[in-house]
Amino acid sequence: MRHVDYSPLFRSTVGFDRLFSMLDTLAQPENNGQTYPPYNIERTGENAYRITMAVAGFSEDDLTIEARSNVLTVAGAKPEENTEQQREFLHRGIASRAFERRFQLADYVEVKAAELKNGLLHIDLEREIPEAMKPRKIEISNGKDDAKQIEAKSVN
Repeated sequence: MRHVDYSPLFRSTVGFDRLFSMLDTLAQPENNGQTYPPYNIERTGENAYRITMAVAGFSEDDLTIEARSNVLTVAGAKPEENTEQQREFLHRGIASRAFERRFQLADYVEVKAAELKNGLLHIDLEREIPEAMKPRKIEISNGKDDAKQIEAKSVN
């Protein structure tokens, strides 16, 4: 895949450095075709989302969830078993390999809760936009000067 150089655009923009770095990382495949574990992303409300991952065979102790700098990382690793040498598999279809999944989060999206139930890991997210960032209505004046003039008193 070709690499696009955004450096000429940096000269004429202010405050869009993060946008250009995100565009640059989209050009480079991070997961390299990674499909394990499968997951769903659903919208559960106006500002609420849920990520559901199929992590059969993993317990709460085997999973780690970390949110840092608009990136949610979910990793799973099973401890080494010494009884593995005694087991002889005729067919092995249940994956128990280690994994790491990263999700890019939008601004002001926070992880609210995580729950492991019936082999599915549910991660609830919510977007909380600060009051200062919410749109506000600006009143338009009619152009008449309604300012009161203050008269000065003469001191004799």
